[in-house]
Amino acid sequence: MRLEDIQNALQASEIDGWLFFDHHRRDPLAYRILGIAGDRIPTRRWYYLIPATGQPRKLVHRIENDVLEELPGDHEEYSSWEEQQRRLAALLGQTRRVAMQYSRNCSIPYISLVDAGTVELVRSCGVEVISSADLVQLFEARWTSQQLELHLEAGRRVDRVRAEAFSFLRDRVRAGMPVTEYEVQQWIRERFSALGLVADHGPIVAVNQNASNPHYEPSRDRTAHIQRGDVVLIDMWAKLAAPAAVYYDITWTGFCGDQIPERVQKIFAIVRDARRRTCEFVIRQISSRAELFGYQVDDVCRNFIEDHGYGRFFFHRTGHSIGTDVHGTGANMDNLEAHDDRRIIPQTCFSVEPGIYLPEFGIRSEVNVYAGDGVALVTGEQQDELVQI
Repeated sequence: MRLEDIQNALQASEIDGWLFFDHHRRDPLAYRILGIAGDRIPTRRWYYLIPATGQPRKLVHRIENDVLEELPGDHEEYSSWEEQQRRLAALLGQTRRVAMQYSRNCSIPYISLVDAGTVELVRSCGVEVISSADLVQLFEARWTSQQLELHLEAGRRVDRVRAEAFSFLRDRVRAGMPVTEYEVQQWIRERFSALGLVADHGPIVAVNQNASNPHYEPSRDRTAHIQRGDVVLIDMWAKLAAPAAVYYDITWTGFCGDQIPERVQKIFAIVRDARRRTCEFVIRQISSRAELFGYQVDDVCRNFIEDHGYGRFFFHRTGHSIGTDVHGTGANMDNLEAHDDRRIIPQTCFSVEPGIYLPEFGIRSEVNVYAGDGVALVTGEQQDELVQI
């Protein structure tokens, strides 16, 4: 646990303390940030307060009094619920503002991990509960230089598989051989495994109206054939099979045939240009060291698509944080599903993935953007034209 860094961050934010709470391992962030090893599942509630200054303090149940034994700080125990509430109030002491894994109105679900009853209990001690979202970014979402290198290498391998997948599909379609979304998905998974890449699920291989469902995934029992005249979307994400590796996450689209229909080409161009404009905006803002917030990035992308008359067909956020999980815990590029007012901080990465989803086909174009210290870059290959399959 980086105690000194956490306390420095609390002081800079003028927050009295960071209160961690868990029961049945509901808050994985707490275990990662505090550096609690193992996979033990506590069956009783524990609390751990890191004050802005001074010694941390912990409160645990007597029958699980070793649950926080590896962490520094004063140790208190409880047994009854009355004793728990009394000792929690004492633990908080003169603390008046504490951060918890809480998000007002659950606007950031990745952070809203503490139940409402526990928030009520803490507030009953005369303490104001504020969101730990910005603190979590500092201690969860930032990459090390090694993680950036792991991401870039994963990107090179995923981009290779993406090119090979479209080539595989092209050969099958042009030869008139049957091929389904599921077959292509499984082919990609095999290539990932051969190249030392892992993914929690996916990838998405979707044609025509299936491509208008952003979270569609084919299966053995639910799959469409791919043939001439089809729009094909492939969304793939993976990371190296290595400790602390982070994800690379992209989406490319193509068309099966020599003559791309004008409407398909038009929608692709709008989506591509929205992606380009958004990435240029991010790079420009970060290069000038201007403050940049997740909702602002979404506004740039969404306004571009709305100005072209397709706003109602772009019904998800512009992008998500990327980390050791494909959906990370940093700022999302979102002013649709939530008003994400977290600042984009150095050493974090996120996707930019505008899409237009019409009833008959969908187009999405996704890249990853890494925000460094006064510099930002798109970390992999970028799609400029539809892939002709």
